[in-house]
Amino acid sequence: MIQFFAVVNVLSKMILAFGFTMFVPLGISFWMNDGADSVFSESIIITLGCGLILWLVTRYCKRELQIRDGFLLVVLVWSVLPVFAMLPLLFFLPELNLSMAYFEAVSGLTATGGTVLTGLDGLPPSINLWRGEMVWLGGMGLIVLAVAILPLLGVGGRQILKAETPGPMKENKLTPRIAETAKGLWLVYAGLTLACVVAYKLAGMNWFDAVMHAFTTLGLGGFSSHDASFGYWDSALIELVAIVFMLIAGVNFATHFLAWRAKSLFSYRHDPEARLFVFILLISCFGLALYLWLMGVYSDPFAALRYASFNVISVATTTGYSSTDYNLWPIFIPLWMMFLSSFCTSSGSTGGGIKMIRARILYQQVFREMITIMHPRAISPVKLGENVVSNKIIFAVLVFLFIYMASIVLMTLVLTLSGLDVVTAFSAAVACINNLGPGLNQIGPATTYASLTDFQTWVCSFAMLLGRLEFFTLLIVFTPAFWRK
Repeated sequence: MIQFFAVVNVLSKMILAFGFTMFVPLGISFWMNDGADSVFSESIIITLGCGLILWLVTRYCKRELQIRDGFLLVVLVWSVLPVFAMLPLLFFLPELNLSMAYFEAVSGLTATGGTVLTGLDGLPPSINLWRGEMVWLGGMGLIVLAVAILPLLGVGGRQILKAETPGPMKENKLTPRIAETAKGLWLVYAGLTLACVVAYKLAGMNWFDAVMHAFTTLGLGGFSSHDASFGYWDSALIELVAIVFMLIAGVNFATHFLAWRAKSLFSYRHDPEARLFVFILLISCFGLALYLWLMGVYSDPFAALRYASFNVISVATTTGYSSTDYNLWPIFIPLWMMFLSSFCTSSGSTGGGIKMIRARILYQQVFREMITIMHPRAISPVKLGENVVSNKIIFAVLVFLFIYMASIVLMTLVLTLSGLDVVTAFSAAVACINNLGPGLNQIGPATTYASLTDFQTWVCSFAMLLGRLEFFTLLIVFTPAFWRK
């Protein structure tokens, strides 16, 4: 029990910190007089009040966090913070019930981008900004932010980062102190966000839309302030800006950090994921554009390339923006796009899916097995760059892939059993587990998740958390062994 209270003590500080992030949309609401200031004031009072009460109850329960505590804290943070994040939406939009509001908050904080809301153009700017801010905070991970500030409060962060950091190789440190690592990552993240804001403004957005969409572009979340998403502007220049920054956000932020620190681009050359990430996307964009043109969807090949490039990169990077209803394209194309979302983004990026590094390891392991079958005595190591990947990591990747596939199948079966058609159910499972957002058919890019039942909405919320925490972190908490002394 003392161990649990020590975790709750850290959680209380994170709830308090999260409450202060609501002052940003509150200030916007006062400035623009959009009528939402009261809901943010109430939400701040409730959030800070709950955080303060938990801190007072557990303030004497302090100790160094162990690995197991880190896992529990990560699960609590990602499941509890959406409860407070949904309060402004729940208070301002009476048509939302609890399941819908929680889904929207989970979708934001997990940088998924699926929404249950319509009439986004008519929402107060502060509400839309809060949705974008949730994506921005969740994109890099509230845990990483906490690792930067919790040492100042007397709590170490290495165990938390090990539980949270995506990717199979978690022992590499960018700086000797983990707090310095977190601060460096956030510095790069914030700098790129600022550059994206300026680029969007120069491309034709107003300042509010530029900030809102910079948040969701770098977070690869896909929330928009317009129902038509990027189709609202119908601007090739704005889409080009989005493409550039979605590609940047899809690369490992550790690589960005190392490049910034060394003032050199050689870090990207040595990144085992970046080149393959860009190459696969380029081939997909040109190939699918050619397919759209040959199928007569677009008579102009340049129009086909424009729409294919934006939507393919948006889906592949698990952002979820759309400039047209690709649900109406030949079914092969959206299915290929969803397939790309399963593995395309890099580990350490703000994207979802199994990550490119795991896909590359699996790819090499397949050929390794084939060579071993043909030449039993041959030594054929799996390598990433100049480094040999140990069998321990390969086995972990294989287990991860099994859980990933089993989760998609299970979620699809559950959603189909609940009444969804199989295409909608499958695409919802893939979109939520990959933290993509829009799916196909009933939840396509031109529609929302609002048509789902409460049960289906809760299933999708769980799937988003499962994907964001990369399965093991969440599932391990439900095992009896985790709770044994």
